[in-house]
Amino acid sequence: MGGADNSSFKGFILIGISDHPELEMIFFVVILFCYLLTLLGNLTIILISCLDARLHTPMYFFLSNLASVDLAYTTSVVPQMLFNLWGPDKTISYGGCITQLYVFLWLGATEGILLVVMAFDRFAAVCWPLHYMSTMNPRICWQLASTAWLAGLGNSLIQSTFTLQLPFCGHQEINSFLCEVPPLIKLACGDTSLNEALLTGVCAFFTAVPLSIILISYGYIAQAVLKIPSAEGRHKAFNTCGSHLIVVFLFYGSAIYAYLLPAKSSSQDRGKFITLFYSVVTAMVNPLIYTLRNKEVKGALRKFLGKWREEW
Repeated sequence: MGGADNSSFKGFILIGISDHPELEMIFFVVILFCYLLTLLGNLTIILISCLDARLHTPMYFFLSNLASVDLAYTTSVVPQMLFNLWGPDKTISYGGCITQLYVFLWLGATEGILLVVMAFDRFAAVCWPLHYMSTMNPRICWQLASTAWLAGLGNSLIQSTFTLQLPFCGHQEINSFLCEVPPLIKLACGDTSLNEALLTGVCAFFTAVPLSIILISYGYIAQAVLKIPSAEGRHKAFNTCGSHLIVVFLFYGSAIYAYLLPAKSSSQDRGKFITLFYSVVTAMVNPLIYTLRNKEVKGALRKFLGKWREEW
């Protein structure tokens, strides 16, 4: 069956996270807990960034965008995963698989580019402090955020469209817990060399270029921070930038392991767990990292909780 005939599929079968069915309820409970924490943490960041006037700054504007991406990114994967873990039905409709593929690729690439934008914001704040507000004015912030979302969408349209042109020849078992490019390529029965080359090229571009820009930015930031005369000022700068760097390495480290390292270097189960990490766990820990290491966010959260208690 050619790519044009794939729409006649009723659906695909998702093999799941592990080959051990007895672990499914444990995975269900753990993933549900992580998902609830993800919803709570990211919604909290979006809410306090909107409600607290002190957080109406470029840094928190981009952090709200990151939280929005994490919410949608995880929601595109987890509900279907929980449904498949709960009962014997492991299927996903063809339309559902296509939607998940497009959304997952779109938001994954958007998050990577947003991390670059956030690194540039920190570079401007530390290295050009006198010109920061004029450089990172609202119009520029909206343009940078829009660029991240549109570039992510472009990545999704290219990769997903090429993947869905592959002939699947009736093969329906996807050796994963979600519809993403690598397992769908393995499912195809035709020549996949072009798709594999495209996947490697796009992943290398969306990994090497952003990560290089981030590391160069932080090289300049480190030089500027070391020149700050007060120890308190240096600590505050390193603390803010440190949170962002932790998120960067969590996201890009797992993405590089999953997409760019040779498949033979790890088992399929380990590959699934890495995919689970960057699709579920990173979205959960991002708000914790920014909240626990940021006095402004903790202060805004205490203020919000104080008002909520007074009203109730």
